[in-house]
Amino acid sequence: MKTSNALWKQRLSGKLPESLADEIDIFETEVALKKQGKLEDRVFAETRLRRGVYGQRYDNGQRHDGKKVQELAYPNRELTKGPNTLWDAPGMQRIKIPGGGLNASQLETLADLAEEYSDGIAHVTTRQDVQLHYVHIEDTPTLMRRLAAANITTREACGNSVRNVTACPYAGVCPDEAFDVTPYMRALSRFLLGHPDCQNFGRKFKPAFSGCSQHACALTNMHDLGFIAVKRSENGQEKRGFEMYVGGGLGAVAYQAKLFAPFVPPEEVLPLAQAVARVYARLGEKKNRNRARLKFLVQDFGIERFRELVLEERKNLPPDPRWTEYLEDAEKFQEEPLNPAGQQPAVGSEAFQRWLKTNVRPQKQAGYMIVTVSLPIGDITSNQLRALADITRRFTRETVRTTVEQNFVIRWISQSDLPELYQALEAAGLGTPGAGTIIDIVACPGTDTCKLGISSSRGLAAELRKRLAEQSFQMDEAIQNLHIKISGCFNSCGQHHVADLGFYGVSRKMSGYAVPHFQVVLGGEWGHNAASYGQPVVAIPSKNIPEVVTRLTGCYAAARKNGEGFRDFVTRIGKVEIKRLLDDLAQPPADPTDHSFFKDWGDPREFGLGDHGIGECAGEVISSTDFDLAAAERQLFEAQVLWENGDVEQAGKTAYQSMLRAAKALVKAEYSDVGDDPDEIVAEFRARLYDTQKFFDPYAGGKFAHYLFAAHQKAGVPHTPDSARLLMDEARLFIEASHSCSNRIEIPVGI
Repeated sequence: MKTSNALWKQRLSGKLPESLADEIDIFETEVALKKQGKLEDRVFAETRLRRGVYGQRYDNGQRHDGKKVQELAYPNRELTKGPNTLWDAPGMQRIKIPGGGLNASQLETLADLAEEYSDGIAHVTTRQDVQLHYVHIEDTPTLMRRLAAANITTREACGNSVRNVTACPYAGVCPDEAFDVTPYMRALSRFLLGHPDCQNFGRKFKPAFSGCSQHACALTNMHDLGFIAVKRSENGQEKRGFEMYVGGGLGAVAYQAKLFAPFVPPEEVLPLAQAVARVYARLGEKKNRNRARLKFLVQDFGIERFRELVLEERKNLPPDPRWTEYLEDAEKFQEEPLNPAGQQPAVGSEAFQRWLKTNVRPQKQAGYMIVTVSLPIGDITSNQLRALADITRRFTRETVRTTVEQNFVIRWISQSDLPELYQALEAAGLGTPGAGTIIDIVACPGTDTCKLGISSSRGLAAELRKRLAEQSFQMDEAIQNLHIKISGCFNSCGQHHVADLGFYGVSRKMSGYAVPHFQVVLGGEWGHNAASYGQPVVAIPSKNIPEVVTRLTGCYAAARKNGEGFRDFVTRIGKVEIKRLLDDLAQPPADPTDHSFFKDWGDPREFGLGDHGIGECAGEVISSTDFDLAAAERQLFEAQVLWENGDVEQAGKTAYQSMLRAAKALVKAEYSDVGDDPDEIVAEFRARLYDTQKFFDPYAGGKFAHYLFAAHQKAGVPHTPDSARLLMDEARLFIEASHSCSNRIEIPVGI
């Protein structure tokens, strides 16, 4: 029987820091007030989000694996109201894990909570957090108390706050690092948690630390605030410092972080971070959430002016003893091995050798190895968490961390312990090989639990992993080393922008049916801390994505030159050739009665039936709106090709024209006499679709309409390579929103 919340509160009384205990008590009171209708929705939404409590999609309890909530290992509880109600449908609890660092007792706490309050599964995220799904909000104060007793917090895991401070999971043991960034990550995490200067942001704020510039272990280039460890010589002495970056971010429109300073000494890390936070809180957008991230502020001011503002703010900051105290405390951190260094055995089973090749890498400390525990789509069961806790106690001093690729790494494994460790992992179902290879697919929750999900990212990831695993050890090594990342929508929670092969969910109509699709994104660079972002090429029905992967990898293996990387290969052959290679996969099935095509991966339900059937002579009945939106997509593709060929100005103009074409397509459904004048198109779109909220998505609202309005306002302004690329990204999102709008508003056939 599950222990009551009141009894847990009594048990943990006196075991939590007083300030934290008071904060959780306050939240518990707010939960009670909200249930009684005495607290406004918008106020309670922010207060619960700042404690990591999300509502989640319910969809009658269906998951990508076909299971329903009622069938899960979940405490007995009746769902008495409709889906997506805060009190009767389960939600999600995000748990903050700075730098991904955990010990054995914390793993066991997570195991207990997943088993008692969730579905028996903990999910590792792309920012090193842990999430528990199907959690009821009345249970969240008790979860928070039990986590706090294990020295884990959920504070500011979500909301308009400083999110988890991530770091390279190999920090301190990586042969390529400048130095161990762990102490500085811990100091910043502690300093910014609950800081008064970080409570008035318009949106979230994500920091990251990396020990080197060449790998992708922390992805600092796609963060609001990033620090990369560097060293330099001063007066004959070697000094530690950081390259500091600001204004990165993925989301709907991706921005590369800008270099703020080439060398920041350790003692300036905390005050400069505080100064950035103050500038962001004071000058960042508050009303339009679509423009409220730090990346937009840096873009609007330019890096030079933004730097001036931050340095002026830094100069005026009152001295804070924590700047050095937290750093001194953090620098006492030191990891040590449990077992003596050893030598790796020369023999072992074939399965052991495969695992060694992909899941084991050397530490900079001789005789020790880092082992990756590969988690398919980031999931680990409660029993596996307990087994992992036992394993870390047995072989290390509990040195385990989560990774941005949704795995665990165990550090300080003596080489001589590897066979025994593998046996222990294999017995727990944690000995899967393929870490860091093409089968190690990253996926966001997608339509399983996310309210923004369009297509089943986890369902597709599971299918691709199954197919690729069957052939992974016969693959060309260049293909084995590719990265696949999948998002359920455009927001890039699965980091599709920085994958070799990226996919994000969209919806299209075929034969009168709404069909799950994925936009194919190519050309991203995972290495060098996410050095470049890919571009969309074509939207393909979800059921054809495995064939997309087969064709692209096969083409790469056959046609690459002189060992070129996938990104260089994609650039060389060009988008036109790639689109030609995939165009037939974008078409509806030859058999229009094959309804399996209209279902998403792992989901027995049809994605969504339209009202129109199949026309005579096996032809589709298609509205002119569909034709016009397809034409807008073609125009945007032309813009991408122009940009790829260096014609930046024409690329920007063509992207703008594609937005106008999509807007006109929707306007024509209500006002067929609209002309070609851009002012008229935008005015009619605003009056007929924006002001009436017909364009508004149920979750995103009308934010993508602002991309059209801004592009129209800036029409005639010369384009730079960056501005043209960003306009193409915004045009893509506007066209996707137009497709979604067309699907919702029932445009008559023949209009």
